[in-house]
Amino acid sequence: MALQQEIIEALGVKPTIEVKQEIRTSVEFLKSYLKTYPFIKSLVLGLSGGQDSTLTGKLSQIAIAELREETGDSGYQFIAVRLPYGVQADEQDCQDAIDFIKPDRVLTVNIKEAILASEKALRDAGVTLSDFVRGNEKARERMKAQYSIAGMNAGVVVGTDHAAEAVTGFFTKYGDGGTDINPIFRLNKGQGKQLLKELGCPEHLYLKQPTADLEDDRPGLQDEVALGVTYVMIDQYLEGQKIDESAAKIIEGWYLKTEHKRRPPITVFDDFWKK
Repeated sequence: MALQQEIIEALGVKPTIEVKQEIRTSVEFLKSYLKTYPFIKSLVLGLSGGQDSTLTGKLSQIAIAELREETGDSGYQFIAVRLPYGVQADEQDCQDAIDFIKPDRVLTVNIKEAILASEKALRDAGVTLSDFVRGNEKARERMKAQYSIAGMNAGVVVGTDHAAEAVTGFFTKYGDGGTDINPIFRLNKGQGKQLLKELGCPEHLYLKQPTADLEDDRPGLQDEVALGVTYVMIDQYLEGQKIDESAAKIIEGWYLKTEHKRRPPITVFDDFWKK
């Protein structure tokens, strides 16, 4: 099997989607999980103001609202968590996303002091963090806060990972990649935009240039610059189209070297890393 087809099958990407059906698939998936485990009462999601968390947040809120209505259990709730590092440059987008999603609860945890304290503790131990590694610290601190909130609210942490992110491994291991349930995993970037458009999301939230915005030395660094390939090309690749060979090699290179991110910790029974 060609690597492209292997990747497409592994990530479950469809060449085309029926938008309303995909919305229902994600919503029913979340509802089914919570109904299977009645001790879970909340969905917790870090909200950045970008496309992926806006979509995942809206789907989560729809699922929770439907569960409350269907079960009569008012204990179900969706908690959106704002996790700025100091002052966030696109704070208005975050507020616009909140207005669109209308979460049951919004909590704000500013992670800056925690990151500075962690960095100082490491520096005192003789370890000075690079800007890139500090960025990973931010992603992991954000996830730690979400799990603390989930733990205190009988909740699970919802992830925003999607196929265009998964294929490139463009997430922090045990940071934004360390979640409990990922309702948009099978979708590529363009398909996520289609769902948001159908849901009535303000255009500027899904047309903005994606950025992880983790590095202090390169604030607002666009994902496509960091990856060396555009999301349009990644989407076309995942939809089975033939794309420029150099772009395909970049995508496949990211996929192969980030395989460890898409798996549980390596054990003596694993051999994928030897390839």
